[in-house]
Amino acid sequence: MPREQTIPLVFSSPHSGSHYPVDFVARSRLDPTTLRRSEDSFVDEVFSAVPDCGAPLLKALFPRAYVDVNREAFELDPTMFEDPLPSFVNTHSPRIAAGLGTIARVVGNGIDIYRSKLSFAEVEQRIRLCYHPYHAALKSLITQTVERFGYCIVIDCHSMPSFASAPGNPGISNRIDFVLGNHYGESCSAAVTGCAASVLRGFGYRVNLNKPYAGGFITTHYGCPANAVHALQIEISRDIYMDEASLRRGSHLPRLAAQTRTLIERLGQLEASDLNPAIAAE
Repeated sequence: MPREQTIPLVFSSPHSGSHYPVDFVARSRLDPTTLRRSEDSFVDEVFSAVPDCGAPLLKALFPRAYVDVNREAFELDPTMFEDPLPSFVNTHSPRIAAGLGTIARVVGNGIDIYRSKLSFAEVEQRIRLCYHPYHAALKSLITQTVERFGYCIVIDCHSMPSFASAPGNPGISNRIDFVLGNHYGESCSAAVTGCAASVLRGFGYRVNLNKPYAGGFITTHYGCPANAVHALQIEISRDIYMDEASLRRGSHLPRLAAQTRTLIERLGQLEASDLNPAIAAE
């Protein structure tokens, strides 16, 4: 947290947590390195300049494989449980089908996590201790920001697997460095998306909008321009700043962090008059 919030931005890093509970690791059939394949490793470090720039950075300490706060509170796969799930649980969604609900069934590379089925009671406890506090904190930061500045820009920070050159087309690159997700124009003003895209392209990065990531639960749940809250999801290709195989920091992480500082500063210069909710970029 900054000593004083001076810009109307709130940053969220929900998937960079790397503190794995001992009982969770014991329940898993995977080694610790494989478990980490779902992490947005070091994304919180990429955005480490946020507090210095005058905005709060909220980050999960627990890993995404343990509890994914970028989902509904109870978005669960019934096949993972030894007992029937309550009727209020969402058991059908594309995320669940992919094995990536609030409690993930698989890590990022599609390998099952657990040795045996879970009980709803233990999962409910995880959600109570991890999920709800994260969202309570995020909601509080957004509310305080709107009260202080009249509006809030939420930046949800993520990473994605790198994209290789197109198969069969040597020399023709389909590389994507950043994906900006604004839920097809619904979660934030065009000014927010345009500012982020302009800064990143100015550094020479290739930027896509909404493809293949249009924004997860945090972006779609909190982003409401009509209520003066604008939410943008940023996905960074991991090979820019880390070694994807070894899960180690790369030599370019400090450079990216410095570039990210510029992005933060530019977003912080946007004014309420720039954020016309009637105009959205798709």
